[in-house]
Amino acid sequence: MNSHKLRTAVKYLLVYAILIFFAGIMLFPFLFMLTTSFKEPKDTFNYPPRLLPRTGLTTMLDGEEVPLYDLEGDEGRKAYALVESNIRIGVFASIADPEQTWELPPIEAKPKGGFTNQEKTIFNGEEMLVYLITVDGREIEVVQVGQTARGRFVDPDNPQNEIMANVRLSQPMEQLTARPQNYQDVVALQGMDRSLTNTILVTLGVVLGTLTTSVLGGYAFARLRFPGRDNLFVLYLGTMMIPFVVLVTPMYQLMVYIGWVDNMVALIVPWIFSAYGTFLMRQFFLTIPKEIEEAAVMDGASRLQILWRIFVPASTPALATLTTFTFLYAWNSFFWPLVIINTGNTANHVLTLSLNVLRGRASDSPNLILAGAAIAILPPMLIFIFGQRFFVESATSSGVKG
Repeated sequence: MNSHKLRTAVKYLLVYAILIFFAGIMLFPFLFMLTTSFKEPKDTFNYPPRLLPRTGLTTMLDGEEVPLYDLEGDEGRKAYALVESNIRIGVFASIADPEQTWELPPIEAKPKGGFTNQEKTIFNGEEMLVYLITVDGREIEVVQVGQTARGRFVDPDNPQNEIMANVRLSQPMEQLTARPQNYQDVVALQGMDRSLTNTILVTLGVVLGTLTTSVLGGYAFARLRFPGRDNLFVLYLGTMMIPFVVLVTPMYQLMVYIGWVDNMVALIVPWIFSAYGTFLMRQFFLTIPKEIEEAAVMDGASRLQILWRIFVPASTPALATLTTFTFLYAWNSFFWPLVIINTGNTANHVLTLSLNVLRGRASDSPNLILAGAAIAILPPMLIFIFGQRFFVESATSSGVKG
């Protein structure tokens, strides 16, 4: 009995571990986008990339803010302040012992024989200039075999304590931080607040319009009898087979004729008629017993009253499903707004157009681009999270009967 419980527990543990692993893989790009939107510009170019945003620690030295680095000095490992970078350093090798080298500023190496008549020697098969450096009070003949760059670091507690180190190979001192100003910068740079408002208005218009036309059309095809009803319904469903690229040109010409080019109404009206929405509502209305409708007719209810008081309340799952799909499509629509709204007319831009422009204007600031992407992604995600149970139940219970 105990062994059976143990096997069951192990099985469930493995199942949950696998699900959590794949869930983490799917969520990681979103988490990386969100955390990067809070990073400083230079933090986005760190290699290897880091998930959490960090900022370098600084200190005030002689009235100037300088960065801190974790370095090994005469007093052990501690924080040093970088006060000067890109100091040219020469690498000199002893002529007598080529394995022995020193790094020091070139100005501290004196040309042997003077600048005008400097001596030369053969070193590793090459003719090279000879220099003199002072080490422990004695002069040593050397040749310059290379050069590098160093930074000058000082102890903030004791500025007289200085060390030289390679800045690129030194470890800066950092702390976890967040930079919410990125979102303010994006709004100021690209007017994302106006684009967000436009997107909300367009999405609400498309959703409400689609629900209205789909409910009316679905009820007509499900309950009203008129000549050619079924053939008309099949023809209407056939429009779903037409690729959108075929419709772009005639739709644009129609918008030009009406005068809706570069107008937000062109983003709403053409999309409030949905063959899919009509089909979805019709299929759900067919599942409602006719006896309920006949009883309402006997009580003197009109067609509109029957639709509003009986069919609409009973079709909440189907309406929720249609609302979800329509909302996501309208919110994320990009190609049609790109065609119908001019790039320079930022007052009528939706979020997808603003992000497209921001991609070029802030190409050197990935943190700003991802902050704009977060502004576009978070609202529909929050709506789905808060209504997740209702959306999932509606998606699984609607459009599958009849």
